[in-house]
Amino acid sequence: MDVQKRTRSVTAIPAISTQTASTASNSTARRRAAASKKRRLGFWRAIKSLFIFGFISSLLFAGWFYFTPSGHEFRFMLADSLITTQHRHWAKYIIGESALKERVTAYSNRFEQMGEERDTHTIPAAAVQPDAPEAAEEQPLTSIETVDGKGFHGYLLTVRDPQKIRLVVPNKHGRGEKVSSMVKRTGALAGVNAGGFADPNWKGNGFKPMGLVISGGKIFYNGLGGKESVQIVGIDKKGKMIAGKYSIQELMDLGISEAVSFSPRIIVNGKGLIANREQGWGVAPRSVMAQREDGAIMFLLIDGRQPGYSLGATLYDAQEVLLAHGAVIAANLDGGSSTVLVTEGGEVVNRPASTHGERYLPTGFLVFNDPDSVEVPNIWAGLKPGDIDAGKW
Repeated sequence: MDVQKRTRSVTAIPAISTQTASTASNSTARRRAAASKKRRLGFWRAIKSLFIFGFISSLLFAGWFYFTPSGHEFRFMLADSLITTQHRHWAKYIIGESALKERVTAYSNRFEQMGEERDTHTIPAAAVQPDAPEAAEEQPLTSIETVDGKGFHGYLLTVRDPQKIRLVVPNKHGRGEKVSSMVKRTGALAGVNAGGFADPNWKGNGFKPMGLVISGGKIFYNGLGGKESVQIVGIDKKGKMIAGKYSIQELMDLGISEAVSFSPRIIVNGKGLIANREQGWGVAPRSVMAQREDGAIMFLLIDGRQPGYSLGATLYDAQEVLLAHGAVIAANLDGGSSTVLVTEGGEVVNRPASTHGERYLPTGFLVFNDPDSVEVPNIWAGLKPGDIDAGKW
């Protein structure tokens, strides 16, 4: 009997042990399930909190963006910046389609008005540098300095003898030319982009200029159609910068030497024409040509559309930089992804905004020790604007 009891007692032990293990396992599973549920609840609470935070932040941002003076200024600055890009239509989602059309029209009209005032600045005859070696050592023909401002980085090229500048065009039919190629091909000391061109879908071949192209006192290209006058940027045969709205006959009477069509003129007779940054046509890469009272020509090249390096500048920013450097006249050149500064040997100094690097362009202002020795053939001779396909490569 005792043996049987002991046997039953012995055989009962595993059963109790199994039950205990099962209970422990179930308890562990319950704890894991509870922990998993807690994690899921924590995750969804975090998502809910983020959603509420985002919703409240969006409401606050929208209130600032649309109903405060600073938000209004930022909203239209953003819209203006988009207007200068290939994504101009995106601006309608910020200010509305009707406001976009009104904005573009207003800028166009204002730019025309900014070119009306007659320029009366003069440069001294001594502005042209003598050829004496000692003078050249004291005052180099060109110099480059960096320029920094609110959100932008750029360069200022100064050319002390304005008569050393020549407008150069491509040497092959059907496509523009990179400024670095122009500089290397002609042996120039430096070069910058110049006038605008037809650019369908921002994929133009750079061969169809806008308006007028004048090099060496001769009209290379006339795309005015029925227009009697156009905004131009250039230099006369004595080295005086000419910018503003002129007819072809007026330009010839003024002794124009090198010129392209572009606008707006932002400084005339020593005063800035843009009142503030809000009227500065958004933030973008900029190319601006100017002249000091002593005759020196300045080219301001500002990089843009590159967060962390340089977002770009408004025309007001460019105006203020040039006024600070003594400009008495200044005018906008084709900027954006065309903005480029090249030095001797074809080295690109700045960082062009184009994802493909330098663009192919129809014109460039280049600097030479002896510009009279440079041959610039008229690549558009015999061609009418309608003969040129701006998008065909």
